[in-house]
Amino acid sequence: MALLSGGHVLIEDVPGVGKTTLVNAIAKSIGCSFKRIQFTPDLVPSDITGLTVYNMKSGEFEYKQGPIVSNMILADEINRSSPKTQSSLLEAMQERQITVDGSTYKLPRPFMVLATQNPIEYEGTFPLPEAQLDRFALRITMGYPNFMEEKKILTTYKEEDPLSKLQAVVSEEDIAAMQKEVEKVFVDESIQDYIIQITQLTRTHQDIYLGCSPRATLSLFNAARALAYIRGREYVIPDDVKGLIYVTLAHRLILKSEAKIQGKDEISVLADIIKSVRVPVVKLND
Repeated sequence: MALLSGGHVLIEDVPGVGKTTLVNAIAKSIGCSFKRIQFTPDLVPSDITGLTVYNMKSGEFEYKQGPIVSNMILADEINRSSPKTQSSLLEAMQERQITVDGSTYKLPRPFMVLATQNPIEYEGTFPLPEAQLDRFALRITMGYPNFMEEKKILTTYKEEDPLSKLQAVVSEEDIAAMQKEVEKVFVDESIQDYIIQITQLTRTHQDIYLGCSPRATLSLFNAARALAYIRGREYVIPDDVKGLIYVTLAHRLILKSEAKIQGKDEISVLADIIKSVRVPVVKLND
């Protein structure tokens, strides 16, 4: 959904559950350029965006591309770097461009950041700034596999890494064409109002210190269109929106201290908001 709607994804979970493997599998399945950036405490912004160096032969400064100049970026363990380094992705994620030493460079299309992070309770992690979190269209978690799933993992990895067999199934042109089709998916005005009501209530709720921005409203809108497209429809229904509220909005909220003390979290607060908003009934013409 994020790929088809032009968004970015934050994958949050404990180490070892397959976050990086998932991103590598997606990258191999798409015929686009792919770069991995391993975020560490000593990483600096120029390690991501690139830098200008003086060419003694030509007598001019030349830009040396950083790994950010790619279609798909794996920002591995993004919260292990300092906020300054994390913020070097802000311009790239929002405007699809980077600025180095006063010069601006456009990034290739499609452009997508898939970031992984460990829970903030782990040692050596830095919480992502609110501005950074707001630029991720979706946040998902992997979760631990059940018994049969973990048994299948053992069987799959018994002889060789299954990633080595993956081949691209779509091209850069295919992705661009599908993104244009997603933009044509119809969203009834009543559903647009439903999306806006949900996000606006996060700004006035008694348990929320910082609610969702208009960017969050747009992310939910675009993700719903992408989901409808994936499900083979040319229009969005309320269930498309309801199924995406938690993954698109929860990571953008900051709860009040009193709410946390009472044992509330972002999911429970969003659940209360969803219950308070009337779900629209859309009549579609033949």
